[in-house]
Amino acid sequence: MTAQTGAVIAISSHVMRGAVGNRAIVFALETLGLATWSIPTIVLPYHPGHGPSTRLTFDGDGFSRAIGELGASRWRSEVSAVISGYIAGPRQAETIATLVRNLKADNPEIKYLCDPVSGDENGLYVPEETAAAIRDHLLPLADIATPNRFELSWLTGRAIPDNSAAVDAALALGPGEVVVTSAHAFIREGVAALYVDERQAVLAEHGRLENPPNGLGDLFSALYLAARLAAVSPAQALEKSTATVYEVLARAVREGADELQLERNASSLAAPFAKVGIRQLMHPARHRRRK
Repeated sequence: MTAQTGAVIAISSHVMRGAVGNRAIVFALETLGLATWSIPTIVLPYHPGHGPSTRLTFDGDGFSRAIGELGASRWRSEVSAVISGYIAGPRQAETIATLVRNLKADNPEIKYLCDPVSGDENGLYVPEETAAAIRDHLLPLADIATPNRFELSWLTGRAIPDNSAAVDAALALGPGEVVVTSAHAFIREGVAALYVDERQAVLAEHGRLENPPNGLGDLFSALYLAARLAAVSPAQALEKSTATVYEVLARAVREGADELQLERNASSLAAPFAKVGIRQLMHPARHRRRK
């Protein structure tokens, strides 16, 4: 893979206060030198976890028309990647899919990262038809996917009791590169991210921190995409992105912040000091070669 330059289209939620959704994605990408076109799927005053949060939605014809105009504009040749996160409804998934297909028709080298934001260990937090639209319309187009463990299980219809099952589910998901956040850690009280492709499975892990702010998945996805666009290998991109997220998280927790303080941690996005554990896991392809 050679380094790619150009703009990234970032499609996710926007909050007026905080560092989740596109607030985290766009900050990370622009800090790392990538021009970013930001498309909100919904606008909220802050993350709903803080309390009642009015939703300003963009799920009508206007959303489709605006994205269609952007994708057909004279600047579309500038685009090198698309990243999508939280979407507010199935129609948005169809619109994003049309955008990605049209851009890839012009330039097959464009990378699409789909973060299938839809739920966590407590279950789906979007309507089932929205999660199904992500599965049916967006994931088939994705080069990279970054589901958490619950999302991977729901999207593939598979239980994931261990990392061997996570590897199998990631291979069945569809995209050539899958990073499973909230994978099973080997260290006691640990947190892990698992990278899987057709040849290898690599785990990055670090200690668990209590009461983490929201936005970690959004930040990770943006960092991982930026690293891959810079021609960093998948394993190195996994290690660096995980280390950066851990470093930013640790500082926020230490200071008692209720949001990630990205503006105070810009240097960590490019060169984190934190270290994370890396290990190669058994992969079905290697297992078959041994037989």
